[in-house]
Amino acid sequence: MLLCCLLNRPSIIRQPSAGMRPFRLPANPKLRLFLAFCTASVLLLLITVLVSARYLYTSIPGLSGNSIYEVAPGSSLSRVALDLQAQGLLDYPQLFVGLARWRGVTNAIQAGEYRLDVGLTPARLLDEMVSGDNVQYRITLVEGWTFAQAMSEISRSTNLVLELQDLSRDEIAKRMELDYDDPEGMLFPDTYFYTKGATDLELLRRANQRLQEVLEATWQYRLGALPYDNKYHALTMASIIEKESSSLSERGHIAGVFVRRLEQGMRLQSDPTVIYGMGADFSGDLRGADLALPTAYNTYRINGLPPTPIALAGIDSITASLNPLPSDYLYFVAKGDGSHYFSSNLEEHNAAVDRFQRQPQTQ
Repeated sequence: MLLCCLLNRPSIIRQPSAGMRPFRLPANPKLRLFLAFCTASVLLLLITVLVSARYLYTSIPGLSGNSIYEVAPGSSLSRVALDLQAQGLLDYPQLFVGLARWRGVTNAIQAGEYRLDVGLTPARLLDEMVSGDNVQYRITLVEGWTFAQAMSEISRSTNLVLELQDLSRDEIAKRMELDYDDPEGMLFPDTYFYTKGATDLELLRRANQRLQEVLEATWQYRLGALPYDNKYHALTMASIIEKESSSLSERGHIAGVFVRRLEQGMRLQSDPTVIYGMGADFSGDLRGADLALPTAYNTYRINGLPPTPIALAGIDSITASLNPLPSDYLYFVAKGDGSHYFSSNLEEHNAAVDRFQRQPQTQ
């Protein structure tokens, strides 16, 4: 009976709702062809984008890390891309240019040298050209060098434009816009970085600006009642300290000796100032007769400080000149091992001179 009822029950057939109609290709053949073309175009575009991105963000093959590429001033991006292709660095220069156009930096590349490091990608190379991330060269100005030695080192650079080599010292001082006629000691000894095409004048101005910053910072923390009229006098003292000893532990005591001598009206009697004043006439061995030479830098004959610094003073010597250590020392003499013996009176000093400098040489 139940089976009969089920057999006689009308069948239930689900009909698609009004909002869920099955997808059917249009009957129009032209419309079908158009849709197929659009689908293929989208797929081709996606493939092109993926392939292009893979190329632009894949390392350039064959780079050794020692190569440098230079963008000449006024070069267009298209010209650079073609030149990179000619050098075997870009297989698809049009993609390089296209990436720049997409980023809106077509006219933003900067002239200069760019290092082609291992692992560099075309996209990264474009970033560096836009940011101007040029190859950096370095030059080190050493503590204790004279201005002439610093200029000699600068002149040996093949990547600096030399504008000052034929100028006199006072002309260089004017070009540097110094407040003094002599540039001696007016550079801070440090390592400086620069790019190809920078000038020697730019480098000197940077070194002088760094010196002014160091002087200003250390001047703020100087001891009171020092016998200096200004920071320039402190720098002059620092240059003498720089030449007197390479031992950091002694510079505070050397500064103390010189400051006390100035305060008591005594002459500095510093051998390095005599040597500086002799210039090219110094033979390498300071003699007793040299101490009597009448030069502006002979502190055995002049009172007070010499007219200019005598060398490039480092931060430790500048700090020592402004913070001399307290003691009753008024003399010191080299012991022959790079250090000095300090004395409080002339008798003790003369005995130290006999001991360390006048003793017979043993074979």
